[in-house]
Amino acid sequence: MAKKGGAKDKKPKEKVKKEGKKLSALFEISGDKITRKNRTCPKCGPGMFLGKHKDRLVCGKCKYVEMISKSAEVAEEVAEEVKEEVKKE
Repeated sequence: MAKKGGAKDKKPKEKVKKEGKKLSALFEISGDKITRKNRTCPKCGPGMFLGKHKDRLVCGKCKYVEMISKSAEVAEEVAEEVKEEVKKE
């Protein structure tokens, strides 16, 4: 007869906990001003921000989605570089 309860010998696998984003990645501090890097949701209004994914921006509350095209990504990166250059001057 076969042995019953063979699974009892195995230990449960430990879940790996993901680390959240650091606050320094979400906010930009310049002098006395603190600005949020992510955009706000047009449906929910101020206080709800769109999360950045690989190809889209998503609101976690109302599930509003904006798709990002390749040309928009390039334009956004260029705009960020220009802002950094202006800060250096």
